[in-house]
Formats: sequence, structure tokens, C-alpha cells
Amino acid sequence: MKILSRYFLSTLMIISSAAISQPKSNNQLFTDSISVTLDSAENIFLRNNFLLLAQKYNVDAQKALIIQAKLLPNPNFSYSRGPLIPIHDDQSNYPYSNFFNNAENAASISQLILLAGKRNKQIKIAEANAQLAEFQLFDLIRTLKYTLRTDFFNIYYLQQSAKVYDKEIQSLQRVVAAFNQQQGKGYISEKEVVRIKAQLYSLQSEFNDLINQINDTESELRLVLQVKNVYIIPVTADTKITGLNPLQYPLATLIDTAYKSRTDLQIAKTNTTISKLTYNYQKALATPDLTASIAYDKQGSYAQNFTSAGIAIDLPFFNRNQGNIKSAKSMIDYNLAYQKSTEATVEEQIARALQKTFDNDKLYQNIDPKFTKDFDRLLNEVFINYEKRNIGLLDFLDFYDSYKQNTLQINSIKYNRVQSFEDLNFYTGTNFFN
Repeated sequence: MKILSRYFLSTLMIISSAAISQPKSNNQLFTDSISVTLDSAENIFLRNNFLLLAQKYNVDAQKALIIQAKLLPNPNFSYSRGPLIPIHDDQSNYPYSNFFNNAENAASISQLILLAGKRNKQIKIAEANAQLAEFQLFDLIRTLKYTLRTDFFNIYYLQQSAKVYDKEIQSLQRVVAAFNQQQGKGYISEKEVVRIKAQLYSLQSEFNDLINQINDTESELRLVLQVKNVYIIPVTADTKITGLNPLQYPLATLIDTAYKSRTDLQIAKTNTTISKLTYNYQKALATPDLTASIAYDKQGSYAQNFTSAGIAIDLPFFNRNQGNIKSAKSMIDYNLAYQKSTEATVEEQIARALQKTFDNDKLYQNIDPKFTKDFDRLLNEVFINYEKRNIGLLDFLDFYDSYKQNTLQINSIKYNRVQSFEDLNFYTGTNFFN
């Protein structure tokens, strides 16, 4: 038996030094990769993201409408000359009249005068819409930054888990390669070979699913950053993450900050303001506007060179804008109800996120820092002992599976903890935990 073990061990050592043990790239499509910190990723996002650029243009467009609302209506000028068809009338002072001789000339200029403060009300609505567009820009930034940060940490911990699969797969590939060389010589049982290969194929399948998950998240992160054809490798300081403390801010402080900083709440409040301004404007529209005019008539009136001044106004007998006023009043109630709903959502989201953060942080703090190091050390020892045939196949595979599950679980705990802090940042609209 010792001879067989030494023969198996020597073969395995030769295979271990072969090219099969060399690590492979996690992504074969992209030849270039970039290592980025979270701060660098956020700077790239703020410079490159097309959605932000589009929303900035929308803000500029809404601000331009303020200028438009401040402009006065243009005066209206009219002029006429005739007759276009020559006239012959012996009873007239001008028996022979045409477009060029003895022609009639008439001109007038009029100005629309807005009553009931319509112009000022239009300016206030335009200003509120511009503010709404700015809040929408800030809310877009808040949402996309949340996506960026969660994807960043998700990729980071998934890549840590991928390293475990890569390590175990390479180790089992070495064993399978050694078994293949011994096949048919009677040194290794066929059952053992099949069991090792089954474990290897299972790991490779799980590894492929994990890589697909990483690549999907990478794709979303590339869209946020607006970068192409690169594989992103997040770089983060574990000491900074470890120092996060959910006790740093009380619940009341988080809620008060959210009422001041949550852009979706500001959007809801601004929509309520706009609906009130619109209601006032619709009531003002019930008051007809006045048109003042001055006219000149050369010879078409009872006297030559006749000048006159006049006013015109609609008589609000039938249309007093009743439907629009009623609709605007209902929109106030609608937006007020939506605002109250948003406020209640904000408070509940923060309370739940803080509770989740406490739970995830407590679970994280219970992890023994030496546990992972001990597992890494034991993994190498178990592999060596299996090479020497000091332990059986079942013990070997059981430890490998335990090592994998332990590492995946720890990475999941770490990510869930970071994610809960990111939720608090998102729900408060700040970077309390950065």
C-alpha cells in the first residue's frame, strides 16, 4: 500500500507543476480589465453617464421656460389698403378709386393686457417646474449611485467567492489528471475516480453560474459608468468597511435628515406646490383678458383721417373655466395624498433598513476572524494528506465542500452587511456610511 501511495503521490506532484494548474481568466470576452476604487467609479459615473447628461439638458430646458414666462405678449399691428378691385361711384367724393389712386388706408395697433396676475402665476409655475427638474436630476443621481455602489460591492464579494471555486477546481483537476495517468493500472478504484470527477463537474457548473452572475452585474455596472469592453475589478479597503457602525446615528436623526434630503420626497412636495399654483392660475384664467387698441382710418369713416382708441374683453357668460378649476383642485388633493404616502414610506424604509443593519452587523461581528485563516491552512493540509492517502475520499470531499460553503456564506454575510448600510444611505438621501 505504501508503494502505491508513493507512486500516486509522485505522479500527482508531476501533474501539479503542469500548465493545468495555472489560473485562468474569469472573462474571456474582455482582454482589458481595470481596477477601480469606489470613489473613482463615482467620478467616472458623474462624468460619463448619458442619463445624467440628458436630465441636465431637461433642467436647462425648464429654466429657459422661466425666461419665456416673464415675456410680455407681443403687440398686434394691422394695416389695410384698398380697394383691391377698382370702384366707380359718381355719388362718392372720389368717383374713381383703385388700389393706387384715391385709396383707403386703415391701420391699428393693439396690446393684450393679462389680468388677475396671470403673468406672475405663470412665472411661479415655470420656476416650480425648473425646481422639479433639478430634484429629478438629484433623484436620478441618488438612484444610479445606489445601483453603482451595490453592484460594486456585489462584484467584489462574488469575485472573492470565485477565487474559492477556482482554487478547488484546480486542485481537483490535478487529482483527476493524476488518476487518468493511473487508469487501468489498478492503483486507484474506478469508484473513486468517478466520485472525484462528479465533484469536479459539479464545481465547474456552480462556478459557471457564479461567473454568469458576475458578468450580469458587470454589464449593469458598465452601463452606469458608460465604459465599454473592460472587465471591472473593484478595489476596496476591508478596514474601512469593518469600521461601519449602525449605532453611529440614531433613528430620529436619520429620519429628520431624510425629510430634508430625500429627493423623491422633495419631488412629491414640489408636485403639491405646482398643483396649488396651477389651481390659482386656472382660477385667474376665469377672468378675461383685456385688449387695448388704437386705430387710424384715412377716409373710410364719417370723417377723413379718423383716429380712435378702444378696448375689447370677453364676456364670461358661458365659459368661466369651471372644468379646469375643478380638475386643478382635485390634483391638489391627489398630490397631497401622494406626499403623505411618500412620507410614511420614508419613515418605514429607514426604520426597517436600520433594523436590518443591526441584524447583519451582529451576524458579522460574531464571525471569528481566525476562522477563515484556519480553513485556508487546513485546506492545504487536507489536500496533502489526501495525496499521501492519509485520509479517505469522503473526508477529502467533505472538507472541500465545507470550505466552499463556509467561504460563500462569509462573503454573503459581508455583502449583506455592506448592502444594509448602502440601503440606509439610499433611504436617507445622504452618505452617512461612506
